[in-house]
Amino acid sequence: MSTIHIHNSLSGKKEAFTPLKEGKVGMYVCGPTVYQDVHLGNCRTFTSFDVIYRYLMYQGFKVRYVRNITDAGHLVGDVDTGAEDKMTKAARLEMLEPMEIAQKYTLGFHKMMDVFNNLPPSIEPRATGHITEQIRMVKDILHNGYGYEVNGSVYFNTIKFAQDNDVYGKLSGKIIDDLLAESRDDLKNQDEKRHPSDFAIWIKAEPKHLQQWESPWGPGFPGWHLECSAMSTKYLGTEFDIHGGGNDLKFPHHENEIAQNCGACGQSPARYWMHANMLLLNGKKMSKSAGNSVMPEELFSGNNDFFSKAYSPMVIRFFMLQAHYKSTLDLSDDALLAAEKGYHRLMEAHQSLQGLSYSGQGNASKEDEEINTLLNQAFADMDDDFNTAKALSRLFTLVNKINSFKSGHISLDTITETTFNRLKKEFSDFIFNILGLLDETQGGGSGNGEVVNGLMDLVINIRQHARSSKDWTTSDQIRDKLNELSITIKDGSEGSTWKID
Repeated sequence: MSTIHIHNSLSGKKEAFTPLKEGKVGMYVCGPTVYQDVHLGNCRTFTSFDVIYRYLMYQGFKVRYVRNITDAGHLVGDVDTGAEDKMTKAARLEMLEPMEIAQKYTLGFHKMMDVFNNLPPSIEPRATGHITEQIRMVKDILHNGYGYEVNGSVYFNTIKFAQDNDVYGKLSGKIIDDLLAESRDDLKNQDEKRHPSDFAIWIKAEPKHLQQWESPWGPGFPGWHLECSAMSTKYLGTEFDIHGGGNDLKFPHHENEIAQNCGACGQSPARYWMHANMLLLNGKKMSKSAGNSVMPEELFSGNNDFFSKAYSPMVIRFFMLQAHYKSTLDLSDDALLAAEKGYHRLMEAHQSLQGLSYSGQGNASKEDEEINTLLNQAFADMDDDFNTAKALSRLFTLVNKINSFKSGHISLDTITETTFNRLKKEFSDFIFNILGLLDETQGGGSGNGEVVNGLMDLVINIRQHARSSKDWTTSDQIRDKLNELSITIKDGSEGSTWKID
C-alpha cells in the first residue's frame, strides 16, 4: 500500500496520511440541504470526494464514508429583519410539508449522483433522524461550560472557548476579531447573545414553525452546525480521519463544528480537513440572482443561454477531473467542447487497447520502461493529494502509445507481455474504477446502459414538469432535440416512454 499525502486545511500544508486504524478510513463529507435541486458546484464537490473514496478503496483501505442529508433548520435571511430556515421557506413556497420537500429533493439529489456515477456513501444519516443525539450534544456543551440558554435558545460561548482553546479560527485562518466581524448567525435575536460571534446550537421555535421538537429548553430545532458534529461523532467516533466539504464551508460551518466537538467531547473531530474549490461560469462566480448560473439538467438538455449544445454527464465529469479538486474550475463552452473531445479520445483508446492481443516475444526496452513509468507516475499523482489533472495527463501520453500500437507504428514486440497485461488492466482501472467514468460511446459498455436510463428518466421528468406547468416551449424543445438524436418520446395516460429508433 503506497503512502498518500493530503493537503490538510487545518495545518495549511501537505501531510502524509496515516489513518487512526491501520487499513481503515473514516471519512465524513457535508451533504446537501434538501430544499432545492442540487447545483453544479455541489456536483463538483461530491464528484471530487467520490474519486477520493474510490481511490482509497482501490488502494486497499476499508472506508466508512458518511455523507449527511440536511433536512432541518439551516437558517437564511437578514439578521435585522428576521430569518426563516430554508426547509420552512421551501415548504411554504411550494405549499408542501417540510418532509415532502426533503423527500422530493433527496430523491432528486440521489438521481443526480447516479447520473454522474458517484458511488453512494456507506451511511447517509438525516438531521431529523438524529435529534436525540443533537440534544445530547447541546447538554454536554452546557455541562462543560461552553454554552448558555436564553429564552429557549442555546448559544455557543465563542469567547470563553477561544480563551480556553487555541483552535478557534485555525481552520479558516481568521483571528478572533475577523470571526466576530464575519459571524453569519442568521438569528434576529442578536440582543440575546453575550457576544456577536456566539452562534445558536438550539433555536427556539415559534408556535407556527413547521419543524420543531421538544427539548429541555422548550420546543425548538437544532442549529445548522450541530447536526454534522452529532452525526459524525455517532458514526465515526469523537476522532476520525477525514472531514470534507466545499471551500465555502470552512467558515462558519466547519470552524463551528470543531468548536462544538471540542466543547462537547474535548476533542477536535477530524485529523485531516479537505476542501473542494468552487466552479466558475465564464470566469465569474455562479449566482442565480446575477443570472450567471446553469443547472445540470440544462447542460444535459442544451436548454440554456450559455452553451452551444448539450453535454453528457460523463463529459462534464471528465471536465471536472481535469482540474485538481483544490483549484477553481471555469465552466465555458470552449472548455466543455475540449473536454468532450478528450473524453471521446480516452474512450476510443480504451476500446482499441482492449481489442489488442499480445502474441509477440517482446523484451524489456525503452518503450517498455516508458509505459511502466507512466503508470507509476499516474498512481504517484493520485498519491499526491489525489491529483486527477496530472494523472489524466499521464493517461493521455499512454493514449498516444496505444494508438501507435493499434496503427502498427510501434510494435507490441517492444514491450513484454507482463507490461502489456499491466497496461490493459491498469489503464482500464484508472478510467472506470478510480476516476469513475463510464463509456457513453458504445452501448452496453462499462455501465453505459444504466447511465443512459438514468439520464433519460431525468430528461423525461424535466419535460413532464414543463408540461404540467404548461411550458410548451421547453417541452417541445426537449422532444425535438431528442428526435434529432433518434430518440422518440411517446406520451400516454400512464406517463411518457422513450425508445431509440
